[in-house]
Amino acid sequence: MSLQSWGMYPLVENNIIKFQSEKELADKLKVTDELIPYGNGRSYGDSALNHTLVHARPYDYFLGFDESTGILHVQAGVLLSEILESVVKHGWFLKITPGTKLISVGGAIASDIHGKNHHIEGCFSECVEEFSIMLADGEIQTVTKGEDLFLATCGGMGLTGVILTAKISLKKINSQFINQTTIKTKNLKETFAAFEEYKTDPYSVAWIDCLAKGENIGKSLLMVGDFADDGDLRYKPKSKLNIPFNFPSFALNTLSVKAFNWLYYNKSKDGVSHQRVHFDSFFYPLDSIRNWNRIYGKNGFTQYQFILPKESSFDGLERILDKISKSGKGSFLAVLKLYGKENENYLSFPIEGYSLALDFKIEDGLFELLDELDEIVVECGGRIYLTKDVRVSKETFEYGYDKIEVFRKFREKNNMSEKFNSLQSKRLGL
Repeated sequence: MSLQSWGMYPLVENNIIKFQSEKELADKLKVTDELIPYGNGRSYGDSALNHTLVHARPYDYFLGFDESTGILHVQAGVLLSEILESVVKHGWFLKITPGTKLISVGGAIASDIHGKNHHIEGCFSECVEEFSIMLADGEIQTVTKGEDLFLATCGGMGLTGVILTAKISLKKINSQFINQTTIKTKNLKETFAAFEEYKTDPYSVAWIDCLAKGENIGKSLLMVGDFADDGDLRYKPKSKLNIPFNFPSFALNTLSVKAFNWLYYNKSKDGVSHQRVHFDSFFYPLDSIRNWNRIYGKNGFTQYQFILPKESSFDGLERILDKISKSGKGSFLAVLKLYGKENENYLSFPIEGYSLALDFKIEDGLFELLDELDEIVVECGGRIYLTKDVRVSKETFEYGYDKIEVFRKFREKNNMSEKFNSLQSKRLGL
């Protein structure tokens, strides 16, 4: 059985290396020419795919927790969901979490993931106190903030070694619920104004109707919130729906997306509304559906996520949304987020500005459309997120990441470029 990405594209036959000890992994590295670490398979494209994979998910022990400091020590295969099941009832939560809790800690570091609070708290690397990593020769290093290996590994897409363990700092909470405010906007101008008005709220994210046209381009539901303070920490994950098979490709089309978008947008009252929601609903709405990637059909899908500098975000997003709307290749998922300042890591995605993430099923004409969107991203000084990418060109990628040569030289100097490679790294010359 081969492992695949969450986007189910491309499909690649692979040899799977598993390990239960550091020595076992070191021995296997010595006799393997080229490989890439693989966590829980939630990256969307080819960043964790190759013909040989180190499957780190089974390396999943909890190693310790200091309740006085909130520092948790785990092996890299532990999932964020497993952390939450263990710590929420004691009044702790992840400082940084993406839109799914079904990713491994190692994957979170390799992607330097971000969440709805990047504008305030930054990327996952901000809460990483240290990690241990096995290098190409089997040596294990413990790495702390500021070191070159830290800057290369956080956001480095598994291309510096196999992350083994990590110490991460958690945050205190006093509820499993979020006090959520929803702001319904009529166009992109109102959406941007709402983001700015609520930018001091800890968490914010907007769903955008990507098929809206004309004066309604950019209409959205902006959701902002913070944890309640009611002392209710009785967290128990809910049962999930399941998509048991791949949907036929024709099921997802312009009409079905328009219908969904109309229903979703109109479920909220005009203006501003308030409600209390569970953190699972606020942070991880799609995790409630097992195998939701099957909605896009057997050919798979890709997520196109880009970020634009703040000064060019409005113009760039307006142009991109107009092009998507005219193409008819809409997305149920169209997520807009506000970001804070860029960190020092060589390949971390966020810069200060706005990002948009959209899911598209793989079909004729899609990559040509995304190439056109790339041109706008480049013109606006933006960049593409490696964790979601499966097709961006080397030239487009390089426009967005000014530390790429530093990363390449670091990999070459430390003999990483021959041992650790993905299909993505070979496509982009990482």
